[in-house]
Amino acid sequence: MNDKALNTLEYYKIIDMLCSHATSATGRELCRNLKPSTDLAEIQLAQQQTSDALTRIFQKGSLSFAGTHNLGASFKRLEIGGTLSIEELLRVASLLEVAKRARTYSRSEREDVKPDSLDEFFSAIEPLPSLLGEIRRCILSEDEIADDASAALKNIRRSIKNTNEKIRSQMNDMLNSSRNHLQDAVITMRGGRYCLPVKAEAKSQVPGMIHDQSSTGSTIFIEPMAVVKLNNDLRELHMKEQEEIEVILASLSNLAAESVPYLKSNYEILTKLDFIFAKGSLARQYNGSAPVFNQEHRIRIRKGRHPLLDSRKVVPIDIHLGDEFHLLIVTGPNTGGKTVSLKTVGLFTLMGQAGLHIPANDRSELSVFEDVFADIGDEQSIEQNLSTFSSHMTNIITILKNVSENSLVLFDELCAGTDPTEGAALAISILSKLHSFGVRTMATTHYSELKVFALSTPGVENACCEFSVETLSPTYRLLIGIPGKSNAFAISGKLGLPPEIIEDARSRMTEQDENLEDLISDLETSRITMEKERLEAEQYRQETEALKRRMEEKQERLDSQREKIIRQANEEAHAILREAKAVADQTIKNFHKYGQGAATARDMEQERSKLRNKMNSLEKDMSMKQKETANHKVPKKLRIGDSVKVLSMNLKGTVHTLPNDKGDLYVQMGILRSLVNIRDLVLLEEPSPFSNKKKSTGTGKIKMSKSASVSTEINLIGKTTDEAIALLDKYLDDAYLAHMPSVRIVHGKGTGALRKAVHGHLKRLKYVKSFRLGEFGEGDSGVTIAEFS
Repeated sequence: MNDKALNTLEYYKIIDMLCSHATSATGRELCRNLKPSTDLAEIQLAQQQTSDALTRIFQKGSLSFAGTHNLGASFKRLEIGGTLSIEELLRVASLLEVAKRARTYSRSEREDVKPDSLDEFFSAIEPLPSLLGEIRRCILSEDEIADDASAALKNIRRSIKNTNEKIRSQMNDMLNSSRNHLQDAVITMRGGRYCLPVKAEAKSQVPGMIHDQSSTGSTIFIEPMAVVKLNNDLRELHMKEQEEIEVILASLSNLAAESVPYLKSNYEILTKLDFIFAKGSLARQYNGSAPVFNQEHRIRIRKGRHPLLDSRKVVPIDIHLGDEFHLLIVTGPNTGGKTVSLKTVGLFTLMGQAGLHIPANDRSELSVFEDVFADIGDEQSIEQNLSTFSSHMTNIITILKNVSENSLVLFDELCAGTDPTEGAALAISILSKLHSFGVRTMATTHYSELKVFALSTPGVENACCEFSVETLSPTYRLLIGIPGKSNAFAISGKLGLPPEIIEDARSRMTEQDENLEDLISDLETSRITMEKERLEAEQYRQETEALKRRMEEKQERLDSQREKIIRQANEEAHAILREAKAVADQTIKNFHKYGQGAATARDMEQERSKLRNKMNSLEKDMSMKQKETANHKVPKKLRIGDSVKVLSMNLKGTVHTLPNDKGDLYVQMGILRSLVNIRDLVLLEEPSPFSNKKKSTGTGKIKMSKSASVSTEINLIGKTTDEAIALLDKYLDDAYLAHMPSVRIVHGKGTGALRKAVHGHLKRLKYVKSFRLGEFGEGDSGVTIAEFS
């Protein structure tokens, strides 16, 4: 990948952003050395690692690798049997603490968490708790070794303390006895030995060793003879203390030397993880997603946002290249966003091949290019005495020499800065050459000839950056398939240029130029019309789908109710049969008993009366039903929606169709729709369910209460698929009952498993009208918006 393109497309500014997210110096060094790769497998692995790091950051928060120091020199010293200093051992301990923190971070409290590409790194970390504990036990800071580091050191320091106390005791006695001979009543240190500040004229009165004198000579610092031996003992104890500290450091170094392979491995893994998590943290900053890579040199960016522009102001753009066409020519007025579109394509390609997520919607596609060439910006060179055109041409010549079919080429204002006629002809020749090689190329231009070239050449497409003449400002939307207009006349008129000057300018345009401008205007008008028709067609399609879903749901309810009614009827029939069988069995049993003469005539008469009463009761019920059917008033005039009772079924229903010539009509009874005759109906004085009159009911109060308590959003991040679907199902039922038009489901990006589970569940719910991923500003692919029917 040529370095000029990396600079031109501002790739290194992205690297600076990446470095700011690394938490260790070694991790920042890896970030700073990151370059785009041309190996597809390597790129896909890097993208997967970035995705997995981003998922972990969303689930558990960021992981700090501060304390991962470069210990290369220390490792070499340990390998040859050397002793590490206190500072070096503390760095080893710091490395192990980071390792311990990383291992703790990697543990999951749930067993159903799926493994990812980072598990291998985390599982290979060895925190070495015994070595870490020993270093922290012995070393308190860079200047202090713990007394308990060894028994010998503890004894030595106890002796030092006792000796110090003896010296101070004797020195205090001498202060009191020789106060008149002293310059100040203080004890001082000179050369590590305790001394008294004696007046020069009284030095003979204080026997001892002279160590120093003041600059004026008036004060002599004398070590009294009474404490010389104690000072010697103290000096010797300090030497022993230092020797014992060296022994302790050597012991700790030997312990660390046994674990050098693990320490090296930890250092490399933690540095790599810091680099990977920096990529994940950067992706979270600009809400990036992993692009899908292909080998067909196809680019399809969905709602791409240049990462160096203000995310609150940047307008997302859709760009595709390399499928229906290989060469895209972008035209339009200045400051319209042409160069930004060009840089977005180039920078996204570099970022994607470097394993970085791109700030675009999910399912954006990139391809692997062996090289990216860019001729963008002012290339004027004062040192080489080259004009803008000459500098650009020098760069273009270099590109043509090195380009191949596996390259991506970006031109900004191709062949500008010279005679328009010659520049346009030269630009067409250059683009034709690249097009013949099959090179994926994107170029911006003001030349009208290039618009005609794109219209007349297969595999070449026009595009423009939309511009609003009414507001005299660009919309920054990229419209592929439409050549751009300069809008010079319209802009000039809006700004107040006299109309006669504009008309004079129009008269100087050639007929060919006017025809081209008219063609562009017609294309723009056609585009607007087609866009409006497309939106209307989409609306009709959605309404049709919603109607189809409602009909399917209705049919399912009918089928379900029909099965329920049939099941109840069968159960009632079985019950009647069981009762009839029981009566028959009992009657036969009684007749057998009576036939054997075991019963009196009175008992037989009572049994016969009981059976006759039961039959009379059943006949009475039947006759009442028949009487009700025969004597009811047949409705003379029915309207669709009237409440009626179907006598033969003893069910209430609603008139669904008007009676035909024979008096047959369809009645809706619950979800059961049946063909009955008007003579089998009784008109009920009840309000129609289709009446517009509103009535406050208990159900309404429940729904109002539900609506007031149900949130418009549910957050499923961190949940397993089973947990999430259970929560989502309950939440959607509550939201639907609360008459919410739509809800927001937050599932995060991550690996996409939770998003797929949510979408699969939504597809199965009949009352969900439609669902879609969030747009920019709504949460992008980390959020799904579901609408109810």
